[in-house]
Formats: sequence, structure tokens, C-alpha cells
Amino acid sequence: MKKKIAVLIAAAVSASMFAGCANVAVNYAADNEPEAAPAKTDESTDDDQAKADEVAALIDAIYVQERTDETDSQCEAAKKAWDALTDEQKELVEGDYADPDYFGRDTGDASKDDPLNADDIGDNEILTVSFGTSFNDSRAEDIGSIEKAIQAAAPDWSVRRAFTAQTIINHVQARDGEKIDNMQQALDRAVANNVKNLIIQPTHLMHGAEYDELREAADGYADKFESIIIAEPLLGEVGEDATVINEDKKAVAEATVAEAVKTAGYGSLEDADKDSTAFVFMGHGTAHVAKISYSQMATQMKELGYGNVFIGTVEGEPEETACENVIEDVRAAGYKKVILRPFMVVAGDHANNDMAGDDDDSWKSMFAASGAFDSIDCQIAGLGRIKEVQDLYVAHTKAAIEGGSFASDEASEAAELEDGTYEAKFSTDSSMFRVNEAKDGKGELTVKDGKMSIHISLASKNIVNLFPGTAEDAEKDGAALLEPTTDTVEYSDGTTEEVYGFDVPVPALDEEFDLALIGTKGKWYDHKVKVCL
Repeated sequence: MKKKIAVLIAAAVSASMFAGCANVAVNYAADNEPEAAPAKTDESTDDDQAKADEVAALIDAIYVQERTDETDSQCEAAKKAWDALTDEQKELVEGDYADPDYFGRDTGDASKDDPLNADDIGDNEILTVSFGTSFNDSRAEDIGSIEKAIQAAAPDWSVRRAFTAQTIINHVQARDGEKIDNMQQALDRAVANNVKNLIIQPTHLMHGAEYDELREAADGYADKFESIIIAEPLLGEVGEDATVINEDKKAVAEATVAEAVKTAGYGSLEDADKDSTAFVFMGHGTAHVAKISYSQMATQMKELGYGNVFIGTVEGEPEETACENVIEDVRAAGYKKVILRPFMVVAGDHANNDMAGDDDDSWKSMFAASGAFDSIDCQIAGLGRIKEVQDLYVAHTKAAIEGGSFASDEASEAAELEDGTYEAKFSTDSSMFRVNEAKDGKGELTVKDGKMSIHISLASKNIVNLFPGTAEDAEKDGAALLEPTTDTVEYSDGTTEEVYGFDVPVPALDEEFDLALIGTKGKWYDHKVKVCL
């Protein structure tokens, strides 16, 4: 039967030659077996590399953090050029950032993800802001799950999405045709849709560099909405040093460890410990002062009695979280089995490559190369798919909603306080107007002779006066403006800064009141604030 098929193939080839097709890709010998294809000439090899280099240049051109008017056409051109390559040519693609995996790696079905960039938003919007990932399955399971949980908990609000990494936005658009808004696009969309109240819920882990950039972008739109509030990231306030932990960090620690233990097939963390198994959670790491959050998570693990749980970071900041230091800690503790799992909201590039990759510098490879462990296993799953983590984000969003001017009118009656000073929470309807981060959102409330005032230290010297009332009244002749004091604040890294502070009259606790502000540009803005014990 095989011989008959071979004869038919030979006949077909012969017939095509008689029909005028002189260039046949495969030659056949007398025994009906295919001969090796002719060796490539130097000229054809150079042509292959030139075509691959062209695609690499197109990929490098869209591997940028700034969107331009040319971005859409550049994404389309890169994908079209890639699709025109042969499989052999695709393997030759290599640039500053380009490689065959940019278009060729299978990261799941992009159609399972919803970019949440529809219009018709309504008056109230919750904008979930993530760094982003080009790994399709992770985007849907980690980021998408958080967004769906928030939407389910706030059915009267429209949940929309923004990514802060333009490189990732471009990657997903070029490869899969899925368009995701960056921060500016998402904010412009909200303005165009006449959104009145905007809650921004970052899916970031902490108050790091990405959070700062998000806040800066939001500040530029502060006068475009009636209210704009940025909710807390996953781990909440940073705190001053490694010993400072909070309920958010505790909840994340418990949920993350429980999920890792269950995935590993153990009945409990204690069972894993008896089996000489350690869990190593790999975060990103940062040079930002917020890096203390990783040390705080390590403290939290110890407080919970999780002796076989370790915290590390890709960037090795803080220093004790560098891979080589974590390896030594696990080795010194006597554990022989290691399970690696990302301590990141999304299991994307870092989880798949830096943690679980086959290159020599991956964590899996470095743990193996140490020769200290009998086994190293990897769990590739982001924090975002854990229900308890989703619940934390929902709680942070809910707190932002309740703290805004659109919250329920049923405010609790102010407690009767004796004369004295108290620590109180000072919340506003805008990230542009906030208490300095070194003060943890709080000020000093003074009660004397039935009157209350709160001293707050602001984020900078950009707000030069306050007025207890509306902006319209502040501009009237004779308006009694609040003058600033010069306060010195100390941050968690030991640095200090001079900022403006104000003594603000408080008409009632737990109730919103008007407090207008004027900045260095000389324009008054209306704001709502609230003071709570």
C-alpha cells in the first residue's frame, strides 16, 4: 500500500511538471523516498535574516511605554510582517526586546478576557487599574476575576479597566487584536461619558512607584469630576518599618498560604512542614520606599507561626529577599523540598520566566543549582484568582464608595468627647487633596469648649490656603481663609520633608462638610471631607 501511494505522488509531481510548474519543492529518487531539500545559499540565508530583522525592528518600535498617534498602525504592521514569515524565519527574530515568543508563544485564549472599554458608563464609575500582563489566561483569571468581583459587589456602578504598562497594551493589541485602555484613555473615556463620581481601584500590591504614577495621572483630572477617590491597594498602608503589619497583610498571608498548601496537596501547613517542605513566595521587589512591605509580609508570616514560609523578590529589594539569600535561609532552616509560587497579583512574565523558566537565572534553576534540595516545584498562579484576595479588593472599593460624597446620607451622630486631643482619620473626595502618607491618613483632633478642629499635614506645599465652605464663598471679600503652617514629616526610609499643614474646624464627626482649597495656580476648588475617630 505504501508503494502504491508513493507511485501516485510521483505521478502527481510528474503531471505538474508537464503542466509548466518547473519549481518543485521536493525531489524524489528512484526508490520513491524524498531527498533532502537543497542547501540554502548564502543569498537566501541573508534574505531570511533580513526579513526577520525587519520584524524585530517593528516589535522593538512598539515595545515602548508611550502611546503615540502611530501606535495602532505600528501594531498592525508588526503582526502583518510576522505572519508573512516562514517558521524558519520566525526563529531568527531577535532584537533589543523582540524574540520569537513575542508573537509565537501560546499564553491562552484572548477571547476569554473582557477589556472593559465600553462607553455608556453612567454617572458612577469604578476604574480598576493594573500594571497588566500579556499572558492571556492570567489576565482573565487574575485581573478579570478581581474586576468581576468588584462589579458583582457594586451593581449600580460601571466597572472599567486601565493598564499602566503601555508595552503590555501594545503587545496584546498587536498579537491578539485586543485593545485595552491606558490611564489617559480610560480617564478621557470617563470624561467623554460625563461620569460624575469616579473611584479608582488599583490592583497593585502596595503603595509603590506604579501607585504613585496612577495618583499623579488622576491628579491631572481632579477638576473633571464631581468626586474622584483612589482606593487602597491590596496590602493597605505601608507603615513605618518591618514590624508594622495590618489586617490586610494578615488576610493576604493567610489566604495565600492556604491556597499554596491546598494546591500542593497537603492537608495543612504543618503537614508540609513535617514533610520538610518550604513555600517560597516570589514578589517583584522595588527600590521604592514601599519595599518595606515585603519585610512586613515576612514579619506577618512569623507572627502567624508560618516557619516554613519565605518571602523573596525578583529585584532583590529589600536585600534579604534576593534569591541567593532566600536559598540560604531555606537551606539553613533544614527544608529539603521547595515549592515556588508568585507573590504577585498576576502570574505573568515574572512567574513563568523569572520564577519557573528553564534559563540558568530563573529561581527554579538557581534553587536546583544550589544542590541543597531534593525537589523544586512551581505553582504558577496569581493572587488575583484567590477569592479572599478578591474580597479584600471589594472591601477597599466599598470603603472608598462609603467615604465619598455619594455615600449614604445616614451618617452616625458625633460622639460626645471630653476636652483633649485624639487621633482621627481625615478623608477627602480627591487624591490631589490628601493627608501626607507619613501620617497614615490621620491628623490630630483637638476638642476644647465644645468645639473641634483637626491639624493635618498635607502631601506638599502645593495647596496654599483652605476655606471651611465652598469655593464660591472663599472668593468673596472678607472670607476668612485658613493659613498654612510649615510641618516637617518623616517617611519610613528616614527622610524628612517640609510640607504645609492646616488647622481645620470640624463641625461634626462622621459627617461630610465643605472644605475648599486653592493651589499655587490661584484657582479655588470645592471638596468634601470627613473626620472620623
